[in-house]
Amino acid sequence: MSALPVTVIGGYLGAGKTTLVNHLLRHAGGRRLAVLVNEFGTLPIDADLIEAEGDTLISIAGGCVCCSFGNDLTAALMQMRQLDPRPDHVLIESSGVAIPGSIMATAALLAEVRCDGVVVLADAGDIRRAFDDPYIGDTIARQLAQADIVILNKMDLAPEPPETLTAWVAAQAPGAAVVPCRDAQVPAEVVIGLGPHPVEAHAHAHDHADGLFESIVLTPAASEDAAGLARQIATGPYGVVRAKGWLRTPEGMALIQVAGRQGTATPASPESREGLVCIGLKGQLDIAALHALAARETASG
Repeated sequence: MSALPVTVIGGYLGAGKTTLVNHLLRHAGGRRLAVLVNEFGTLPIDADLIEAEGDTLISIAGGCVCCSFGNDLTAALMQMRQLDPRPDHVLIESSGVAIPGSIMATAALLAEVRCDGVVVLADAGDIRRAFDDPYIGDTIARQLAQADIVILNKMDLAPEPPETLTAWVAAQAPGAAVVPCRDAQVPAEVVIGLGPHPVEAHAHAHDHADGLFESIVLTPAASEDAAGLARQIATGPYGVVRAKGWLRTPEGMALIQVAGRQGTATPASPESREGLVCIGLKGQLDIAALHALAARETASG
């Protein structure tokens, strides 16, 4: 049996990893894709968002795969290989604070796996600021440096000329191709089939980037104004850098997404599970204030 090709999709919180994975699943070009999701937080939000069927979706929750759940990743990859029919390709969506090269190094320990590339997404509207941030800049720099390809997403939000930003990203990711786009819309062929990955360069024993972060789950959650709540979480003094989840509203269920200082709400399936995962830097995430906010919204909803 031939080795199973694996691509790791990484990038900081809110860069568009799940959007890219869904796009690849919708435009697989006849490939049978399997997805492994590494989530940060106790509610499997990303797993619920990914459009894949039952046995091709395995959720590995709890943070950085290679440091905390390396054995689970190995078992999950072996399970993918035993599926009938077997997937043509496996996509590993890492958490936003994970080091993707280390995840690939863990996968490479299996002789049955072929490392096919590390794809890192970057938020064109926020990458420069985040790169210079004293708390998260090192994580982002390491993610970019380990990329075989950088998907420079959300180019419609870029604060500078596209060629200037693309050149800057290329300098941070030497040897990687930089692909500007909007809404993570890139051909599957750009991401899948990048070729063998030099995992030795990325094998680190102590990549605990997620140690900078903490997360909480707000549940039950309801709101009279989901869009207003999303904006409030994004712009208020709560220390939230990323939030995803579902809320009850008078009009039905709504999907809430917060990335940086942008917050949105869109209609969701009535079967969606209530709960909102909020992620922030340790010591800056105001957990008490978020719980108070959720209680007020639930009472008014």
